[in-house]
Amino acid sequence: MNIRRYVLPLTTASRRLKYLSTQSLFTIPIPPQPPAPSPRNPNATGTDFSRISDVLLNPALHPGSELEKALTRTEINPSSELLLEVFKHFDSSAKPLFTLFKWAQKKPDYKFPMEVFNAMVNSLGKAREFDSAWCLILDQIEGNPSERPDFDTFVILIRRYSRAGLPLAAIRTFEYVNSLDFFQDSYPENSLLESLLDTLCKEGHVRIASKYFDKLRAKDPSWLPPVRMYNILMNGWLRIGKLKHAERVREQMNKDDVQPNVVTYGTLVEGLCRMRRPDMAMELLNEMKMKGVKPNAIVYNAIIDALGEAGRFKEALGMLERFSILELGPTIYTYNSLVKGFCKAGDIAGASKILKMMIDDKCFPISRTYNYFFKYFLKAGKTEVALNLYNRMVRCGYELDRLTYHMLVKVLCKEGRLDLTTQIINEMRARGIDLDLAGSTMLIHLLWKMQRYDDAVFEFKDMFRRGIVPQHLTYRRMTDELERRGMSRTAQKLHDLMQSIPHSTKLPNTYRGSRASYERKTYILKRAESMSELLKTCKDPKELVKNRHQPENVLVSAHKLIDHIQRKANLSLVISSRT
Repeated sequence: MNIRRYVLPLTTASRRLKYLSTQSLFTIPIPPQPPAPSPRNPNATGTDFSRISDVLLNPALHPGSELEKALTRTEINPSSELLLEVFKHFDSSAKPLFTLFKWAQKKPDYKFPMEVFNAMVNSLGKAREFDSAWCLILDQIEGNPSERPDFDTFVILIRRYSRAGLPLAAIRTFEYVNSLDFFQDSYPENSLLESLLDTLCKEGHVRIASKYFDKLRAKDPSWLPPVRMYNILMNGWLRIGKLKHAERVREQMNKDDVQPNVVTYGTLVEGLCRMRRPDMAMELLNEMKMKGVKPNAIVYNAIIDALGEAGRFKEALGMLERFSILELGPTIYTYNSLVKGFCKAGDIAGASKILKMMIDDKCFPISRTYNYFFKYFLKAGKTEVALNLYNRMVRCGYELDRLTYHMLVKVLCKEGRLDLTTQIINEMRARGIDLDLAGSTMLIHLLWKMQRYDDAVFEFKDMFRRGIVPQHLTYRRMTDELERRGMSRTAQKLHDLMQSIPHSTKLPNTYRGSRASYERKTYILKRAESMSELLKTCKDPKELVKNRHQPENVLVSAHKLIDHIQRKANLSLVISSRT
């Protein structure tokens, strides 16, 4: 069975809302989606998009000249809107998108839109194809001055490095860009540095960000950082639960005579709420009013969200009342926070009443709003209710996001319902959303569990075609089982694919595949033989104790030591000044 070859059809509220302790009959309101505005180029989301999607999804067409010829046969003249729509839906398929991008560039009337270029860089960065991304960027730097990479290009690259766990590469990118004359002349002095620190902090590299910030201050003692940088560092420490470090940043602000603004207070309130300390956050809200700082939507949304998470719905609704008096009023994020809180507490009737309230306020729900319902239903084992909600949303014209599909595919795979999984995936692909690493992995594991080995191998190979590297655990499970069943040739093909690209070879400690078992048995026998020889000649008990605790594998021990030294060196590189 090739699941790509066919597509199956899928079949004014009171402000004094009271918390219902008992569940009653309810209907989750789903208002019809208003018609989307007509695009400037109707083909951007119409026939041309469908035709290009079919070409990109064709497993027989590999990236390169073969795929490029197929695109040429479509006789489509790609517009910027069309390309951006394709990139939006296929951002997990970097290699086919790279061929599409190169093909579009060769068109005689192709105009260079920076948004499309940045979308390509983002897709390559997401797939960790940083060499290809840099080739594109350097070519543009050396080319037409009017088509040079812009601020967003480098922010995207820095963000992708940070998400890939390469914070030092992100810093090196910043330093390189900061040395370019055309960039310094075009953009504010601290803007890219703020983006670097913000990205590092949001991706959990706050210690490296803080050390780099301190290094820059030590290098130029006369430099006075803007308040935004302090806010970024404060937010970073709060995101990882380090309240004392955040307080030190605030103390440094006072020492440097940097006045806190509404964002500073909003950051503190949001951080405290994230740490499940809404009472401290509300005390800070009173402090803001005393100092004449007017709270904004971020402050109120954070407190309402924290109160909802804690199940303190009366207080959350009371805060909503206070928020409603303000000119800006509640936002979609405010209502989403309340919906999330009620769903988490299992009070779907209460969540449905919040939906009715927001609809009456002309604040219409989005796909993310309903994802909280999906999360509750699927966690509670109410898969059929979730599928019913899914069908109702599709009929009402909602564009479901990747998270919705991911949750449904995950549960259906866990339940072993291959037909429904295939149905959802095909509907997902028909809407122009391809499977990412997580979705592909779940599908392969389900096919393997159902003993659909050929289909699983097909999906595994197709991940490479789309530029996605499978997890090493998936590869080991497949090759171990294939070898056990005498399918060594197929196992070797998968092995060759994995060896063709760099990838992590880490496995969970609980994994005990056939090859792992063989290696462990071999190790035990060797250790037993060496211990036997040692007992024959060794007379010192201390030597026996030393050998008893030797590492299981000398190579593994060496790798651990190298990794430890590298981490130390990398940290020193950040702290030390460059010549």
